[in-house]
Amino acid sequence: MAIASKAVSPLRVVLTGNPNCGKTTLFNALTGLRARVGNYAGVTVERKEGTIAGLASQRPVRLLDLPGTYSLSPQSPDEQIARDVLFLQLPEVPEPDLVLVVIDASNLQRNLYYATQVIELGHPTWVVLNMVDVARENGLELNGPRLSAALGVAVFPLVASTGEGLPALRTALAHEAHRAGPPPEPRSFTELSATFGKEAETIESLLETELPERKRLAMAEAVLLLSDDRVLNTHAGRYPKAIVDAIVAARNRLETAGVDWRSAAIEARYARAAAIQMAVTTEISPPGETLSDRLDRVLTHRVWGLLIFVLIMGLMFQSLFTFAELPKSWIETGVNALSNWVESSLPPGDFTSLLSSGIIQGVGSVITFLPQICFLFLFLSILEDTGYMARAAFLMDRLMSRVGLHGKSFIPMLSSFACAIPGLMATRTIDSPKDRLVTMLIAPLMSCSARLPVYTVLIAACIPSRRLFGIFGLPGLTLLGMYLLGIVSALGMAWVFKRTLLRGEPSPMILELPPYKRPAPLVLIRHMWERSRLFLRRAGTVILAINILLWFLVSYPKISESPATESVPQTNQMRQSFAGRAGRFIEPVLIPLGFDWKIGIGIIASFAAREVFVSTLSVVYNVENEKSGSPSVANLANTLKAEKWPDGRPVYTPLTGVTLMVFYVFALQCVSTVAVMRRESDSWKWALFQLAYMTGLAWVLAFLTYQLGRLLGWS
Repeated sequence: MAIASKAVSPLRVVLTGNPNCGKTTLFNALTGLRARVGNYAGVTVERKEGTIAGLASQRPVRLLDLPGTYSLSPQSPDEQIARDVLFLQLPEVPEPDLVLVVIDASNLQRNLYYATQVIELGHPTWVVLNMVDVARENGLELNGPRLSAALGVAVFPLVASTGEGLPALRTALAHEAHRAGPPPEPRSFTELSATFGKEAETIESLLETELPERKRLAMAEAVLLLSDDRVLNTHAGRYPKAIVDAIVAARNRLETAGVDWRSAAIEARYARAAAIQMAVTTEISPPGETLSDRLDRVLTHRVWGLLIFVLIMGLMFQSLFTFAELPKSWIETGVNALSNWVESSLPPGDFTSLLSSGIIQGVGSVITFLPQICFLFLFLSILEDTGYMARAAFLMDRLMSRVGLHGKSFIPMLSSFACAIPGLMATRTIDSPKDRLVTMLIAPLMSCSARLPVYTVLIAACIPSRRLFGIFGLPGLTLLGMYLLGIVSALGMAWVFKRTLLRGEPSPMILELPPYKRPAPLVLIRHMWERSRLFLRRAGTVILAINILLWFLVSYPKISESPATESVPQTNQMRQSFAGRAGRFIEPVLIPLGFDWKIGIGIIASFAAREVFVSTLSVVYNVENEKSGSPSVANLANTLKAEKWPDGRPVYTPLTGVTLMVFYVFALQCVSTVAVMRRESDSWKWALFQLAYMTGLAWVLAFLTYQLGRLLGWS
């Protein structure tokens, strides 16, 4: 009789390290670029886990990637999670069986500060000495065995981006999965003064009594509590009153004795890290100017750097039209062919109309923009993986400081080019609560990928295909202008908020510029696909559902047909439909912007998701053309060009197109963004305020654009 084998619990491995140490690259290499992403319970910080693939072990190895942090003294919500996991203060995260601390070999002393903090906690710990190739390029050779002896843990030199040294780490992990033993004894890397050390021992004893489940961590936690006042300030209810009172009293005694309790442990640890660095590092060539130094001299220049940044952005948006045009036309041809096949194969009727106009043409009009979405994400991944993204933040710091923020806020803003939701989540790295809130309020002003289909179809319908100076295409420049308008407006609103609702001095920016790296093609393709898959998923779920509902709203109620009404134009049927009535209801508000009631239908529908505007117009015009004898719409842009006002004037003029794009630059038409803003700010007040101010701004600026354009004779 066969006996069912007992399930084997996985080996729980935690991956931690400083930002820009190559931790994410190592995580992707070990897990095969596949990870399960969620959130930690009760907080908005992302949790990324994966199973290490291809290990010669019966026991699975689960890898938890912690947010990057410079120390166990948290400065942001992300760093707080890293500290809480390592201090066993998150009930949903079990105690790790192994901690992998990733160290940047080219910045050894700074990385050793955090590594020694983690080792002192007493968890089974290994050190991954990453970027040894960069250290060699800088003329430094690191002695792995000597570093292992100094730290008392195993050290694995490797280059995560190329796989050098990775097999040895994988083999060791497979062996570790079968080994069991007691955790190592905690050790200290800080030579504290007698006075400070005595106070730390007192707090350690109290922690062992009050919190016996974390007895092994007591000394490291005592030093942290004594030297970092933010721990108690941000976790007032986490520690018993006896511990809080003892810490306050200990700090008073240290101040009386002339000991700076804030810096004593920090200075001692950095001194030990410097000593270890000197003992394990050999200079194999005189330090000279590296390739990164030479590139930074140009790319971070206060004048040339900004010009290059603008040129890179311009090239990116111009390429979205050039490179994506061919695959976009293939998808359009396929969508139209499928729609025509359905219409020719099925009998006329509402069901055929729903399939052809509502589902195939509606959803297909959005899917045709997939190539441009892919190229946008590919460009952003290249900028991030090469290390240029940090340089962009550095370049923008001077400009950001003038509006009350610093360069670190630019990274969430740049992330919002892809989607405002990860942009809002990226603000967790900002230390100041006010700066974080201001950044969240302005991040959706950056033109996300959902706006790209709207811009593209309006540019194709309204902007003439001309070239300026024989080089720059007017469509590409228009697209760049919309993105720049979002950036400038975001900075302007930040200036307003920092001087009204959220006054405060900007905190100084400390930003590490990582070395330039050659991005791995497989990683770039994976990032592009993962982000583009979300776009397709929304097209196949949210947009599909909205289009089915919209088809019903534009098709019903039916105008009763009789011999006297058989010749009623389909436009009249559309006007009397549920959607037509809604569009005509808000038309008085839209007429001053140059928009008709059909555009109003698109604006109402796109509050669910911005890209729905394109599919809405596709459904509206396909349904409208069905019974008038017109063929199925083969190209939405051409259909918009042919749309007329009752007096024969074209609806979609260049001025109308620009006005509508300006409206979409500012309008917060994304329910998901509102929900995430409420979660990130922990307040409906700020989420609703953001929705109100952006909607009001969109109408006012669209009104000014259209009316000024008319005064200048551009209509």
